[in-house]
Amino acid sequence: MPSISRCINILSRASGMFRAANVKNEELKPCLQSYILTLTRTPGLSQEQIARRLCVDKSSVARALASLEKMGYVERRRHETDRRITLVYPSEKAVDAREGIRSAYRAWNEYINEAFSEEEAKQFIELLEKAAERAAEYAQQKLDSDGFSEDGGGEDK
Repeated sequence: MPSISRCINILSRASGMFRAANVKNEELKPCLQSYILTLTRTPGLSQEQIARRLCVDKSSVARALASLEKMGYVERRRHETDRRITLVYPSEKAVDAREGIRSAYRAWNEYINEAFSEEEAKQFIELLEKAAERAAEYAQQKLDSDGFSEDGGGEDK
């Protein structure tokens, strides 16, 4: 039986290659695109909230946001009442980039789904969503065990 991780890694790497070739913005590398989509969908998230949504560690979020901020895609602002928390907002440049990124994601989905019948495609996405939910449960448990809290306490000290 093929390794689940191997298959997912191949899908992920190939997806990144596809998006790199199809997003007309060369400075927005595939690893940064999910941040743009997340922040344009839900502006004003904390770094911890971004880490939880994307299932990545806070240090990865910090590095990605530093790159995006330097390129003018995001801005960070201190929370009005809890100065320990930094909230992240997309810039107009990020909003402008969003549709190109979304278009590349849609094109990738269409490309992958061409390999399936309509019923297989439906089943495939249902199984992927189920696996992703299970994986996200693990990631949340891991984040919780590393001392992260939803209230943002201690964030960005």
